[in-house]
Amino acid sequence: MLNKEQIKEIIPQRDPFLMIDEVEEYIPGESAVAYKNVSEDEYYFKGHFPGNPIMPGVLIVESLAQTGAVAILSMEENKGRNALFGGIDKLRFKRQVVPGDRLKLEVKIIKRKGPIGIGEALATVDGKVAVKGELTFAIV
Repeated sequence: MLNKEQIKEIIPQRDPFLMIDEVEEYIPGESAVAYKNVSEDEYYFKGHFPGNPIMPGVLIVESLAQTGAVAILSMEENKGRNALFGGIDKLRFKRQVVPGDRLKLEVKIIKRKGPIGIGEALATVDGKVAVKGELTFAIV
C-alpha cells in the first residue's frame, strides 16, 4: 500500500491536482490499483454542480491516468519522467460519482512500444462501473 507521500515519489502531480489517495497494489510496467476518496470538500464541487455535486468525468479520467502513471513511472528506466495523455479511446461513463464515494481505479497496461503505450482503465464504486475505456500515454 502506498500513501500520498509515497505516490508523490513516483508521479509529479501535486495538490490540488493529485487525484489518487492511495495505491493498493502495483506491478511496475504492468498494472496498478488505486483509490480516490471523494470528499464533499473537493474544490470542484463548488461549481459542479451547486446543490447537486457530481465529480467531473474528466477528473475521473485524470484519476485513472494517474493510476496508470504509477504503473509506468515506477519502472526504473522511467523514474523522474512524466506520462502525458496521447489519446482516449472507447471511453464510457456509466454512473455518477458523488461525495462519499470511494472510487476504485484500475489500470492494466495492454500495449507498449517505445515511449508510447495503452492502458485499459476501469473506475468503479461499490463494484459498479463508473468509467471504462482505454488511455494512450507518452513517456517524456
